[in-house]
Amino acid sequence: MKLSDFDYNFPKNLVAKYPVDERDQSRLLVIHRDTGDVEHRTFADIHEYFKKGDALVLNDTKVFPARLIGRKEKTNAKIEVFLLRELSKDERLWDVIVDPARKVRIGNKIYFSDKLMCEVIDNTTSRGRTVRFNYNGDFFKLIDNVGQTPLPPYIKRDPEESDKDNYQTVYARQVGAVAAPTAGLHFSKKLLGRLKKKGVSVTSVLLHIGHGTFRPVEVEDLTKHKMDSEYYEIPPEACSAVNKTKEAKKNVFVCGTSTVRALESSVTTMRQLAPTRGWTDKFIYPPYDFKITDKLITNFHQPKSTLLMLVAAFTDYDLMMKAYKKAIKDKYRLFSYGDAMIII
Repeated sequence: MKLSDFDYNFPKNLVAKYPVDERDQSRLLVIHRDTGDVEHRTFADIHEYFKKGDALVLNDTKVFPARLIGRKEKTNAKIEVFLLRELSKDERLWDVIVDPARKVRIGNKIYFSDKLMCEVIDNTTSRGRTVRFNYNGDFFKLIDNVGQTPLPPYIKRDPEESDKDNYQTVYARQVGAVAAPTAGLHFSKKLLGRLKKKGVSVTSVLLHIGHGTFRPVEVEDLTKHKMDSEYYEIPPEACSAVNKTKEAKKNVFVCGTSTVRALESSVTTMRQLAPTRGWTDKFIYPPYDFKITDKLITNFHQPKSTLLMLVAAFTDYDLMMKAYKKAIKDKYRLFSYGDAMIII
């Protein structure tokens, strides 16, 4: 398949700027792969599609306030520094994007508070820089005070205080993502408790979602696209839960495309999940043989995105495009703060 196959049109007013008031009250589009039927529900109803003995796999990465606004030494020019990835904890080196890039050169110092500053030590791309931070204390606690929530570029507004909670899953645990695993934003603690009470095994893996999730695919031939690497971990307890579910011929429900990529990056030749930690650049697009995922919970994704391609590989391309057309006609809210779908 080609990049242009994954294009579609949508009214810009369907892009959700804010979430619904209650996490689990978003709309839920249910896609039945066996019949091709599509039905409309509320996310809180999702428990009805689970049976005792099924498993739900989540990504427990935690978003940190990666957008820093600082002032350049001497000129006092306002500079935005977007944290991409920690390169060395000991040397306090980070890979960042700066804006406006033309004002940021090697040797420049940028101050964010009286306790936090950085010095530019290298250029990586036109907007990319390597910086060394200077601070005392816990880095992530410092940026919690000065950083802003890294809302996706298609949410056309400034971050607000409420985004610190809204753009974070209720089960987020391990700090390291610059984008939320947005399918998980719909789960409330009450809903997760209801699933556990039903006999569903709820388990977590980790994949720290990077800024590359928003990077557009620039080649028509998908075999030539290279994903950015992202850190992931599959703990033994998740392997045990998933493998037991598979052995019992029950269903593994996977929440989010990032979770799918982590799981599918760690499968043995016997189609079992294996404990792993490392980096993955796995790119899933049609056709693809899913080894772990039986049912998929996901949000609506941007045209031509790698996330959309993964969903097409799981759903069936024609059925997915039919469902998207229906959702747009029925005014579903789109993307990170938007509504959800479950593909069963």
